[in-house]
Amino acid sequence: MAKFDLNKSVGHLLRRAQQYSFDKYSDQMGNNDLTPRQFAVLHAVSKNEGLSQTDLVKATGIDRSTLADMISRMIKKGLLTRKRTKADARANAVSITASGRKSMNSAEPKVTKADDDVLKVLAKSKQGDFVRLLQSISEEIDKEMEAAAAKTARRPAAKRKTAAKKRPAAKKKTAAKKRPAAKKRKTARKK
Repeated sequence: MAKFDLNKSVGHLLRRAQQYSFDKYSDQMGNNDLTPRQFAVLHAVSKNEGLSQTDLVKATGIDRSTLADMISRMIKKGLLTRKRTKADARANAVSITASGRKSMNSAEPKVTKADDDVLKVLAKSKQGDFVRLLQSISEEIDKEMEAAAAKTARRPAAKRKTAAKKRPAAKKKTAAKKRPAAKKRKTARKK
């Protein structure tokens, strides 16, 4: 088995590159409190007004619960609006406000400059390949997530309910097993 080498660890190297990218983003944005993920959400919504939150998860790669919290905060800041769709009362359509569009338009050249600054660490001849590799990783992740979602959706509802019921039932059995022992101890103390 090969010995672990931190300098060859994909996760570690991606984290370092991401941290460098975030530092460059922060340098460009200054006091603007728009985070990279908030910018991504504003950009995605601006390109397709009325996206559902589910579609935003696909467009940005941000997980559902994090995205829901982000959207709530962005609504409070006046950057986005959200309303129930007519087609599906459970789905929310997200739109960008005038203030959100102004923030995004102001941030866009700074984000572009930050991206350019990150790429400058590579020779010009490698920059395009690097971006294409990152796009490939992102596309493969999307495919993997779609396949997992499709697999879950294909599973019959009865099996999903059965699986959900089994977990609490196992806990109940464990608790039930503990009760008789506790009763025996109480009975023994009374004697």
